[in-house]
Amino acid sequence: MMSFFQRLKESVSRTTDSVTQKFKSGLSKTSASLVGAIDSVFSRNRIDEELYEELEEVLIGADVGVNTTLEIVGKLRTEVKERKLKDPGDLKPLLSEILLGILQGDGEDQAMNLKEDSLSIVLFVGVNGVGKTTTIGKLAHQYKEQGRKVVLAAGDTFRAGAIEQLEVWGERVGVDVIRHQAGSDPAAVIFDGIQAALARGADILLCDTAGRLQNKVNLMEELKKVHRVIGREVPEAPHETLLVLDSTTGQNAMQQAKIFHDATRITGIVLTKMDGTAKGGIALAIRQELGVPVKWVGLGEQMDDLQPFDGEQFVHALFVEEIEKETGTDPN
Repeated sequence: MMSFFQRLKESVSRTTDSVTQKFKSGLSKTSASLVGAIDSVFSRNRIDEELYEELEEVLIGADVGVNTTLEIVGKLRTEVKERKLKDPGDLKPLLSEILLGILQGDGEDQAMNLKEDSLSIVLFVGVNGVGKTTTIGKLAHQYKEQGRKVVLAAGDTFRAGAIEQLEVWGERVGVDVIRHQAGSDPAAVIFDGIQAALARGADILLCDTAGRLQNKVNLMEELKKVHRVIGREVPEAPHETLLVLDSTTGQNAMQQAKIFHDATRITGIVLTKMDGTAKGGIALAIRQELGVPVKWVGLGEQMDDLQPFDGEQFVHALFVEEIEKETGTDPN
């Protein structure tokens, strides 16, 4: 019978090597920090209460969050008891399996909900500085490379330079950007973006929005208005509402997620700058505590370093050295 690590290695090998390499390099800081600390915990002579307590500290330190950490360690305790495990060395693949289960959730489709024969509208929300506009630009590039016609709507009308930044991305990628003057009504910009996208036969409209969290009440009302306008013009839209979060901000990102999730129906998460943090456990915390799938992850600064999130690739990248050691292949 194949071990969990062997099954994971085989499953990951079905995707392209370039994707696997992006996850491995993008999560190298998290892997070195988190798995290194886990190795230390599991190097004990026996499975006891102290081991579980040390594991809790490691996971919380990696931004997994208190609630999710307790869930993980609770599941580990149960499995250890049921399988009658005695050797701490047997816990790493078991822990990996539990982490993958959390990332995959209830098995719902993590793919983007895009229409094949009509306009798809994707709304991006999140505070300033998380990489929202850059994410929109990279996604526009990917969809254009797939042969889809993309239009951008510059709905962040209040942040200095936001409109111009999106226009730069539009020129770079080669897609139209619908804009108004700075300070304009964001809902009016989105409305015009929808009309332009429909008139030009676009496949996808990507909508930027403001992220002034210091004016939380006004911002949330603004987002609700944008939602109403979109839904009125295109039934069932927005087809995706993606919350963009900066992975390097840790539990602060979790607080942002809760605020936006309360205000608007978030359908997916984009975690940017994952390559810049040693605390990638935030992906687990958000998945478990919000019940919203991570759909995209930023693994570098290049145009194609924004990747569809893959729980198997994520866990494989974290434990790659252990997996390659067990399967007898070179991790590099």
